[in-house]
Amino acid sequence: MWRLMPFLFLLYIVAYLDRINVSFAVLQMRGQLGLSDRVYGRAAGMFFAGYFFFQLPSNLVLEKFGVRRWISALMVAWGVISCLMISIRGPVSFYGMRFLLGAAEAGFFPGIILYMKRWFPANARGRAVAWFMTANPLAGIVGSPISGALMGITGAGLSGWQWMFLMEGLPAILLGIAVFWTLSDNPREAAWLKGEERVWLLAKLALEQQAESSFKKENLVEVLISPRIWMLSLVYFGVSTTMYGVTLWLPSVIRSLSGMSYLLTGMVSALPFLLTAIAMVLVGMSSDRARERRWHTAVPAFVGAAALLAAGYGSSTVVVVACLGIGMACAEGMVGPFWAMATSRMTGLSAAAGIAVINSLANLGGYFGPDIIGFFRKASGGFRGGLLAIGATLAVSGTVALIVGRQPILERDADYHDAPKKGSI
Repeated sequence: MWRLMPFLFLLYIVAYLDRINVSFAVLQMRGQLGLSDRVYGRAAGMFFAGYFFFQLPSNLVLEKFGVRRWISALMVAWGVISCLMISIRGPVSFYGMRFLLGAAEAGFFPGIILYMKRWFPANARGRAVAWFMTANPLAGIVGSPISGALMGITGAGLSGWQWMFLMEGLPAILLGIAVFWTLSDNPREAAWLKGEERVWLLAKLALEQQAESSFKKENLVEVLISPRIWMLSLVYFGVSTTMYGVTLWLPSVIRSLSGMSYLLTGMVSALPFLLTAIAMVLVGMSSDRARERRWHTAVPAFVGAAALLAAGYGSSTVVVVACLGIGMACAEGMVGPFWAMATSRMTGLSAAAGIAVINSLANLGGYFGPDIIGFFRKASGGFRGGLLAIGATLAVSGTVALIVGRQPILERDADYHDAPKKGSI
């Protein structure tokens, strides 16, 4: 936990920041490049079109070549693309660059989820995923003020939004190089893992793999048509719709309601992310402690849907930001128990394919969320219609989680008391 998670956490902060910093860039791009709200909503979501088409191939390549090499290559690629966002000149180039960024990032998240499955026993995986996913809100907490500040830089013929893309793309390139020398593909190859700890961990993981092998082996086609995979995808679709629908419009909502400066907008934008980080950790810990995934996924969905409904009808900046923060916190609080539930019956190639299929289908919500808000924003001039649509989607996700979560969970039968005292989690 302490050796892997801080570094993986840092990688995801950089990944998430590079995909959401466009929410600040558009505050200047809209006027300088003549972009409409509908163009921005579509471009913000275009990331997930590239994400959808390239995620499964990317995850299968990762299974073949290993996490260390493939994640390293992906990070360098998306860092370069993020820097090249400074070349955007209109809607077409905006769509194209966002699509390429999504294609480059497609294999990162499902690859890391698969990587954690190879390192963390089932009873610790919900907690590990929750800690990892708190990189999302932390990227907002740290990145929002930084992005707001970078927007004020001018010089060398570049506007503030161009400097922001350039400066925030470089860390991905540097960390991508570091990945190659830092990560081990599995516990057997980790020189830093001590003898008795390595033996215990490998034995524990082997036992779980043996239990998982009793499940029906699925080929790639069976994974693609599996009703369970599609239901899990629908659950996570609501998470992605809320996560990116709110995140990619949050600075615009705050600025339209308050008229704040770029820096103050960035500072206020960080508050919902702070609430989200706290909720993710608490829900993940509660889920592991109770050894329960179904209700820990569904209840936050229903609460988040109610909060988005309230935000849609709110009129003051404080009420709207607070309700959006609760909606984000609940949606992202679902991810720890959700992924622990989703991966509990996967093994081998079907795990790589299943994780990729769920994440790629579900992350189409990342296209739907920003675009539906842009659609209603253009039609009515407000955010209410889009927020209500997103809230309804999240409510559906909670309902489906209650259905698909009724299947038995492997970790309930795991022995929670056989970890060695020394070096235990």
